[in-house]
Amino acid sequence: MTNFRSSASFGKRQEYIAVAELLRRNFDVYMTLVDDQQIDCVVRLEQGSEVHYLDIQIKARSQDAKHAGTFAAMTVRNPRPGFWFIFYSEIMETYWIMPSLDLVKHANANKGGVGATSKNKGKLTIKLANKTKTGWKPRPKFAVYENAFESLRGVGK
Repeated sequence: MTNFRSSASFGKRQEYIAVAELLRRNFDVYMTLVDDQQIDCVVRLEQGSEVHYLDIQIKARSQDAKHAGTFAAMTVRNPRPGFWFIFYSEIMETYWIMPSLDLVKHANANKGGVGATSKNKGKLTIKLANKTKTGWKPRPKFAVYENAFESLRGVGK
């Protein structure tokens, strides 16, 4: 059982871990002070004389998550080139690096419901992995996004 302090800080810890992963791969990363525009960090890319900035939103699922490969109830404001999502599943130690335009194409919009479920109507859910008898396995249809940090460098080319 995860205590409140641990669960409350999990998202922030995972943001820093994802940023550390970007830095380890020689990306130029800038952290935001607040996340009111769905931007956890900004990546600056120099390509010749051109400079591109990528807005990055980071989502993570802990090893204790019942659905370790599902990211649910997401709102994607203004999907656009240059707006990317980094998903991380701790139990699989896997990242999926996905442009926001691909996310809205692959995700399912939640249908309406009664009571508490209706608050998530229209929000997006994407299932990046399945639970099997031997544990969690990434879905092959999303293999192109698995640990694909280098895809960020292709922006603007």
